[in-house]
Amino acid sequence: MKLVNIILVVLMIGLTTGCKKNFEEINTNNNNPTIVTPDVLLSGIIKSMMDRQVNEAWSIGNIVVQHHAKIQFVNEDRYGWNERNDIWNTVYSNYRNIQNILILIGNDESNPYYGVSLVLKSWMFSLVTDAYGDVPYKEAGQAKTAGVYQPAYDKQEDIYSGILADLKKANELLASADGSNFKGDLLYGGGAAALLKWRKLANALRLRALMRISAKKNVAADMQAIVGNTISNPVFESNNDNAVLKYLAAAPNQWPIYGSRVGSFDEFRISKTFTDRLTQLNDPRMKIFGRPTQNSVAAGTPEIKGIPNGLSDVDALAYNGGVQGVSRVGYTFACLVCNDAGQAPPDPAAAQGLLMTYAELQFILAEARQKGLITTGDAATYYNNGITANFNYWQSVVPAAYGLNIAMPAGYLTQPTVVYSGTDADKLARIALQKWIALYFNGLEAWFDWRRTGMPAITPGPSNLNNNKVPVRYIYPLSEQSLNTANRAAAVERQGNTDDLNTKMWLLQ
Repeated sequence: MKLVNIILVVLMIGLTTGCKKNFEEINTNNNNPTIVTPDVLLSGIIKSMMDRQVNEAWSIGNIVVQHHAKIQFVNEDRYGWNERNDIWNTVYSNYRNIQNILILIGNDESNPYYGVSLVLKSWMFSLVTDAYGDVPYKEAGQAKTAGVYQPAYDKQEDIYSGILADLKKANELLASADGSNFKGDLLYGGGAAALLKWRKLANALRLRALMRISAKKNVAADMQAIVGNTISNPVFESNNDNAVLKYLAAAPNQWPIYGSRVGSFDEFRISKTFTDRLTQLNDPRMKIFGRPTQNSVAAGTPEIKGIPNGLSDVDALAYNGGVQGVSRVGYTFACLVCNDAGQAPPDPAAAQGLLMTYAELQFILAEARQKGLITTGDAATYYNNGITANFNYWQSVVPAAYGLNIAMPAGYLTQPTVVYSGTDADKLARIALQKWIALYFNGLEAWFDWRRTGMPAITPGPSNLNNNKVPVRYIYPLSEQSLNTANRAAAVERQGNTDDLNTKMWLLQ
């Protein structure tokens, strides 16, 4: 027994000594790093936010502006919305990583990651305030650094002031930043040349934001200062400057809809509002956004046929003889198993995530010039440039294997339904219509812009659940009622004392 006890003691001593020597090594997970570099954080932020853009367009954006409609599980199309938290959660979770970037670079304003972070922060907060109204801004993300667990909700007016100031600062800082070691840039590829692209994006977003608040504030001087001095304030000059995420053929970096179940994909169809308007314009882009119905193909007379928005489940499934009489969403945006017989298979890298495009900027400038907010350039030229750029963009994106002739027809810009002519109201309506087309699949941007102008007309469907009103916002996450009670309540009272889909935020009051 004594020998056994001695052996046990020796073993215990050995184990204890071994544990002390190897404790840190054994208990370190090499697959879970505690520190990462700014480039890794940046690429993660961009990928996460752009995927959210795509999914938000798919689930709500394209529906509410009537690019798409639904034939099954139709509550979104009938405005039977409950809380929708994905924009909120994605923005605030990614904002933490923007702050981590700034911590890693020591808030060095000469570092290119600083200026790029300001651009992304500004865009992200524009999304969340445009979706909800007043939201946490100045105190957001300060739980770790300052112990602020219940951040105040800032007024939307103040948030926009902060967004515009940060974008202006980003443009100025990036003008002198050294981009030779700038990496992790999934939008523009990184390196020194990318910094000019980010400056152009900063100024394009400034013009978008200024136009957004133009009914509330006099923005003419600020807009003119940008377009009147493009040396100091470069802006998009062509589709080569588009802020887009190009997806890859291999998972997990494919088009986010590519992995959808066919049933989930086929709930969404092209809207009759969309097809009617494109037909009136003799617009071949309709072949990008929808595909011929299965019945019409079988009959030898291919036809793209949209479905009205806001139908009941029963009426939607029965419309035009059933689902085979209603057009599916276009091939470019399809899932793996969502192709039709005889059609080239869907390309997982064809469609792109859109943040902002040259076409959108041209329509902003056309409206600004028409309204006298800027004196530089010609409204008709901006308008025609926007249309042409959108046609050219889709020609560069849609795979040739799909066999779609989507070139702009000769005389398209001069036909009566498109030509830039008529009264001020006529011209503004034409800008709005073409911009609405060009904002297809660009997150919630088409909805945000429609709320501002009311153009083109969007009529609630016959079975809508929102008292014949098109929603103008998301309600706050229900978790905020318990986690940030007082600050949420103050924001609700400030915006109209109700937290519902029809409460008008500062921008719309």
